[in-house]
Amino acid sequence: MYEIKFKENLRILRRDKNWTQSELAKMVGVDQRTISAWEQGVCEPNFSMLFKLCELFDETIEGLLT
Repeated sequence: MYEIKFKENLRILRRDKNWTQSELAKMVGVDQRTISAWEQGVCEPNFSMLFKLCELFDETIEGLLT
């Protein structure tokens, strides 16, 4: 269930910042296809990536995952 909430939350947070997938990918050091895969629920970020995302969005891990 967490991957469903994560993918929705990531997409919403990214769009709220008016960032493209490519822009976010550069900020966290991954390929744009990785961001796309996260938002589609194909795969999930590891903990270090989750922490980077939390810092960028000024969000808690709990807030990002639920």
